[in-house]
Amino acid sequence: MSKELTANLLLCFFLCFIMGCSRSDKNDLTNGVWRATLKTQSSVEIPFNFEVIDSAGKKSIKLINATDRFLVDDIRYKDDSVYIHIPLFDSEIRAAVEVKSLSGSWIKHLANRDVVMEFDATANTKWRFFKTDSSSKFNITGKWSSLFIKSDATDTIIAIGNFIQNKSYVSGTFLTTTGDYRFLEGTVSDNDIYLSGFDGSSVTLFTGKLQNDSTIVDGKYYSGFTSIQQWQARKDKNAILPDAYSLTALKPGINKINFTFPDLNDKKVSTKDIKYKNKVLIIQFLGSWCPNCMDETAFLSNFYEKNNKLGVEVIGLAYERTSDLNKSKRAVINLKNRFNVPYDILVTGFTNNTKEVVKSIPELNSFIAFPTTLIIDKQGVVRKIHTGFSGPGTGKYYEDFMNEFEQTIKNLLAEK
Repeated sequence: MSKELTANLLLCFFLCFIMGCSRSDKNDLTNGVWRATLKTQSSVEIPFNFEVIDSAGKKSIKLINATDRFLVDDIRYKDDSVYIHIPLFDSEIRAAVEVKSLSGSWIKHLANRDVVMEFDATANTKWRFFKTDSSSKFNITGKWSSLFIKSDATDTIIAIGNFIQNKSYVSGTFLTTTGDYRFLEGTVSDNDIYLSGFDGSSVTLFTGKLQNDSTIVDGKYYSGFTSIQQWQARKDKNAILPDAYSLTALKPGINKINFTFPDLNDKKVSTKDIKYKNKVLIIQFLGSWCPNCMDETAFLSNFYEKNNKLGVEVIGLAYERTSDLNKSKRAVINLKNRFNVPYDILVTGFTNNTKEVVKSIPELNSFIAFPTTLIIDKQGVVRKIHTGFSGPGTGKYYEDFMNEFEQTIKNLLAEK
């Protein structure tokens, strides 16, 4: 090989090396807190924050919503773009990478279509709504009796707002009969309220105006790409929701349920199996697509570890967006691995349509929402059915639920 050829090859190698390093540096996400926005169909921007960290020799992201940090560690690069796959919820961010900014789309994959929202993000930006918040003479800390009204005014939803305000910063959530809106954070600026949340499955924005220290008017609730609802609220320390144990029931004259579905290894599992005989059994109706189910799965996994040896068993029944068993199984495996779920989760083969749930478990009189949880005593009798789940974002409501749930199981274990 001639000296001239050798020199040219070395020069090409050197240039490729430099270019490769330059491209890698450009693509590499800057560590620290970013501010991101997702744009709705009506061009409203919903803000959220995330933190980029180094973890196990690679970049990871933590979605920030109040005290919650949701880890996202599936990040890939191609050319000048980054692909961020968000676990559990089958959604992803695809964005072009600049030195300290991202621009692209958040894509949520549903059973038969994709929902796409415009995505932008800026590095080294910790603020969520305003760089500098204006002060307000009002403080929204406390409970609020809230009413949500659908855009066509055909339906209303009763909720409880539960908030904590420190100066202008606000965190909290809304509770409904079927679950909560998970971790929200934002600000009170002048007399306006702003709260948002993004967990990879749902994106939400709440705005409203404080008429006085106990009345919120002109509220708007933006959810996903298209949904807009009106809402209003009044401060009410005695605000309550219907009893979550009163909303779902078995058909008259029936007090037991029986089913057989395959587990993740295709083994048939039945409530009649010897494993569940003389045990207090918890049946969890869930879906990997459901954020409230995610919170309940984390709770039940920990509860099972503490109580299994005392005579408690749990079975999860998964209802996915599709009846494709293989696709459903993959989604449920991701959920199981994410939370190190120690109990059986069965793939029912039915979708998350509430009518499908009743079809799969004909003993049910009706089914309202995911998650729903059945508590069965040692004789196989369904003693309680709990609709929805108030997760850790609800604060004291979550603590009260845990205490009540643990006492219920303790009482059933004590029965002969």
